[in-house]
This record gives sequence, C-alpha cells and structure tokens, in this order.
Amino acid sequence: MELRGAATLFLAACISCLIFLWKRKQKQQTSKLPPGPTPLPLLGNVLQLSRTHLFKSLVTLGEKYGPVFTVYLGSRRVVVLCGHEAVKQALVDHGEVFGGRGRMPTLDRIFHGYGVIFANGERWKQLRQFSIMTLRNFGMGKRSLEERITEEAQCLVEEIRKTKGSPFDPSHPIGHAIASVLSAITFGQRFDYQDEKFAHIIDAIQDLFLELSTPWTQEKQNPQSEFHTKNLVLSAVHLFFGGTEMVSSTLRYGFLLLMKYTEIQGKVQEEIDHVIGKNRSPATEDRSQMPYTHAVIHEIQRFSNIIPLGIPHAVIQDTQFRGYTLPKGTDVFCLLGSALQDPQHFINPEDFDPRNFLDENGSFKKNNAFVAFSSGKRMCLGEGLARMELFLVFTSVLQHFTLKSPINPQEIDLTPKASGFWHVSPRYKLCAHPR
Repeated sequence: MELRGAATLFLAACISCLIFLWKRKQKQQTSKLPPGPTPLPLLGNVLQLSRTHLFKSLVTLGEKYGPVFTVYLGSRRVVVLCGHEAVKQALVDHGEVFGGRGRMPTLDRIFHGYGVIFANGERWKQLRQFSIMTLRNFGMGKRSLEERITEEAQCLVEEIRKTKGSPFDPSHPIGHAIASVLSAITFGQRFDYQDEKFAHIIDAIQDLFLELSTPWTQEKQNPQSEFHTKNLVLSAVHLFFGGTEMVSSTLRYGFLLLMKYTEIQGKVQEEIDHVIGKNRSPATEDRSQMPYTHAVIHEIQRFSNIIPLGIPHAVIQDTQFRGYTLPKGTDVFCLLGSALQDPQHFINPEDFDPRNFLDENGSFKKNNAFVAFSSGKRMCLGEGLARMELFLVFTSVLQHFTLKSPINPQEIDLTPKASGFWHVSPRYKLCAHPR
C-alpha cells in the first residue's frame, strides 16, 4: 500500500510538471516571450543561477539564448537584457516604456514603493522632479558644494595621516567622508569621525548592501500630490544610503586597484603633481587638464562594476521589443555590467586598463557603453555629485599619500566580497605613506 501511495504521488507530480511545462510553452508561444531555460514548478530557474555569482550566471545564459532572454526567479518572470546595444535600446530608445521600477523583495518590504528610487508612475515623476530641483538648490554643480566636498576630503586626509603608515581598513574613514557630505546636504551637519552613532549608521549601510547582494532576498490641497512625509523622508534616505555606499565602495575598489597596479598609481600622482602641485587642494576645474586621472577613475567605475544587474526595471505597458512581446508589468534586468564589459566597446574588458578611456594622443575619450550611473529616464539622480566626490576625494588622498599593500601586490584579490545585485568591494588593509 505504501509503495502504491508513493507511486501515485510520483505520478501526480510528473503530471503536474507536464501540465506546467505545457501551459508555459503555450503561453510563451501566444505572448512571444524571449527564449530562456525551462523553469521548474515553484523553483523557476533558481537551480541554474548561482547564488554567489548571479551576474556571471546570467551572462552565461545570455551567451546561449541571446541578448534578450527570460528567466524565472521562483514564479517571478524576468526578462534579461545583455550587452550595450540591448541595454541602450531599452533604457534610452524606449525609455518611457521601460521606465517602471521592478520588484526587489528585500527593499519592497522596507520601502513599499515609496521614495524616489522605488516609486512608479505619477509618484515617481513628482518625486524625481522635486529631487532634481532640491539637489540644485542644495548646491549641485555649484562652488558651495565643491567646497563642502573639498573640506571633507581634507578631513579624510588628516584621519588617514593618523595611521602613520600602519596598515588599516579604509572602509570606515572612506564611508564616513562620503556620508558626511551627504549628511551636510540632507541634514545640515557633518559628524566627527569618532562619533559612535554615525559609525553605526555607516556599518548599517554596508550591512544592508551586503544583504542586497543576493536576489533571493506640500501641497495637502492637491489629492494627487505625492509630497507627504513618508515619500520625502524615504527619498532622503535613498539619497543618503545609496549615495554613501555607491561612492565609498567605488573609492575602496579604486585604492585596492592602485595598490595592485602600482605603475598606474605612479602615473596618476605624476599628473597630480604637474597640474595641482602639493600646496593647494584639488578642484573640479583641474579635471579637464588631467586626462589620465579622469580615465583611471572611469576605469575604476567600469571595472568595479558596483551594480552589475542594475536596479530592476519594469515595462509599463504591453511592449514589442526586438520581435518579442513583453506583457505589462514584466520585470526587466538591464545588465549594466554586461555593457561595462562589452568587448565591442572595451579592450580586454575583464582587465583593469585606463586605455579604455584614452585616445591615441592620451586625451580623455568618452565611451557610450559607460553606464556606471545607468542610463535613460531612471539614471542616477546624484551623478553630478558622485563624479565630484570621486574626483576630489581620489586626488586629495593620492596628492598626500602613496598607497601600499601589506601583502605582495600580485597576491591582491580583487574578487567582490559578495556578488548579486551589487558587487560589494572586498575588505582589505592598506598602508598610506606620506609623500
């Protein structure tokens, strides 16, 4: 009897699988979804996707199924776009249709669709316009904001100087410097490097991004207004958390790369000495005269590939795309990392090479596949601020210190600490020797 019961259950499971696969095939033929690996009931394609190297496993599937394909994360259908051309076509050429924000279960439980990054529809339009206006009012692109960043960069230099060349983990001081700039913008004040409460906030930010590295995870008279406390507070939180970790993680990766590639560090310092010298602080106007440093910073952003999957998008209506039909509400992963590593646009894309942003004369050259800040209507609101922070902090530190690793440079491991939706930079120690 027990054997007969087990056989019945097995037969029922097989029939259920066949029905599921038949319905999926029928639906796919009707809706003309992009191709993709066959999903399992309930599990979808999770067994074909690496939990620790999600980006790489998606790129591998792209090599098999093409630049546009479908995967299932459990029962959740996701269309994946690989390579610069597919990503550009969606985010730029069809930016309005692909302008919805896709689901991120961990963050959805926290923000519930509020705040500028995770909002959709009219809410997102109002909050984005408000955020852009507010950032400009707070000094985006103005001298006052540059002075604030320069002051914080010098505070970071003095904090590093206290190490006296001894090995230290740069995560906290770098994170504190970037967070202090954003704190001054959003809250009107900075915090001392020894402030324990602020240190806990920085740790919490880093822990949250580590968790998110896995995908399993005023106008009261206007009833249509989205300017209420929850939206405004969470938009400030988005700016603070996202801006802090994105820039600080890029800088951490950058300093690690320069310890490994010491000749590149030397060339950057030569350019700093020639253009800025040692007696004044760097200024954003120096950037145009420093093509090599400018290229190195871009290459750090490209190589570190902080958001390889991008933040999920969603199509806001039934959409025809490259011969396929994407039903309204379909989540879309635009793999920014695949654009940043597109071999048609970058030489030896898996290597760290500033020549990707230099022409034959040594002048800085733009690269259309550089989408570190995403692209289109949903591109990073704080791009201007981030670029300013990266240049001023990066050059300030290298103006005053030579960065050396406590271990042999050849032994430095550049592998991310975690690799899912975000690449979390590895933890390491460096020695900052005064120049």
